[in-house]
Amino acid sequence: MGMTMTQKILAAHAGLDEVKAGQLIMADLDFVLGNDITSPVAINEFHKAGFSDVFDKNKVTMVMDHFAPNKDIKAATQCKQCRDFCGEHSITHFYDVGNMGIEHALLPEKGLVAPGDCIIGADSHTCTYGALGAFSTGVGSTDMCAGMAKGKAWFKVPSAIKFNITGKLPKYSAAKDVILHIIGMIGVDGALYRSMEFSGDGLKNLTMEDRLCMANMAIEAGAKNGIFAVDEVTLEYVKDRVDREYKVFEADADAEYDEVYDIDLSQIKPTVAFPHLPENAKTFDEIGDVKIDQSVIGSCTNGRIEDLRAAAEILKGRKVAKNVRCIVIPATQGVYMQAMEEGLLKIFIEAGCAVSTPTCGPCLGGYMGILAKGERSIATTNRNFVGRMGHPESEVYLASPYVAAASAVTGKISQPSELTD
Repeated sequence: MGMTMTQKILAAHAGLDEVKAGQLIMADLDFVLGNDITSPVAINEFHKAGFSDVFDKNKVTMVMDHFAPNKDIKAATQCKQCRDFCGEHSITHFYDVGNMGIEHALLPEKGLVAPGDCIIGADSHTCTYGALGAFSTGVGSTDMCAGMAKGKAWFKVPSAIKFNITGKLPKYSAAKDVILHIIGMIGVDGALYRSMEFSGDGLKNLTMEDRLCMANMAIEAGAKNGIFAVDEVTLEYVKDRVDREYKVFEADADAEYDEVYDIDLSQIKPTVAFPHLPENAKTFDEIGDVKIDQSVIGSCTNGRIEDLRAAAEILKGRKVAKNVRCIVIPATQGVYMQAMEEGLLKIFIEAGCAVSTPTCGPCLGGYMGILAKGERSIATTNRNFVGRMGHPESEVYLASPYVAAASAVTGKISQPSELTD
């Protein structure tokens, strides 16, 4: 029996001819990631273990994005610890205020991750880089510590689910709707410790930003990783970014999958995940009047330039509803600059939005948009668990930038067609 994309990458990095689902392996790492929340724990363990240096100063990165710019003394202390460690070990890729971005948007933009890579990150949404055809997964801070020191990690080889993508998305339907539809279909544990592998003729109709969004939320279905077949879209994206050799892996024709799902993009409708799980996906024929207090457009899921363009398309010439707060957060400094040059920031500000420097901020209930008791937010973020964005009795509804922007204008959860028809 052949191997899936994920299994081929893991076999290559373990120095094995083949691997099978359930097998325990130790694999070499191409990149190790931490942020300002998870890196301090890894640094403490690094010192406890008596490690003297990182395995490769060019293959470790720390990105200050969760509580940066610092929201309080504790956040400042955590960032200082990361800053000092990276200075001491001459870490090449340390990203701080002014040159940072939300980690999972920043690393692909900078060309730090590539097809065929084996990557770990002390953040659950590290699975984002599977959009580039890499095996990439979130780990705990102790695994990050070992990875920084030795350049290796233990894995149990996952089995896989195949998603055969066909068709093309209709107007105002987005990749966020696709992944919410999939999670609604299989559930938040539907891919538990399995690889979600995306292929098919329809991939040509999904941009790299679409794929990054979908791979990002593989973890919301419980997956070990999400991964897209490498095609011309992938190669064009990495062409002027990745300045090192990489290897493209393809699934064998006889690869074994636990399940195969056919996803016709032309049938995807604007979708909203209701509290308090991403699997609570509803289309607008199931959604009544749901008043909102806040709309958040950003995050590692939907803070890229295409996302901001989508939101601006809806907000242009319109105003945010009275008593609604709309917060727009470009995912990186590069996205921020491009949005400024394209006039998108002007559109947002004239509509009555607040525009923030790059930060994870409200997504994890950090700052820049915390909800009070009883408040509701629609957000382009990736999680809507109890208390995720603030008070335990607040509510978060997940949606695409189109829907988040339309809802900001109407003051209730709305689809763009309600404004444009």
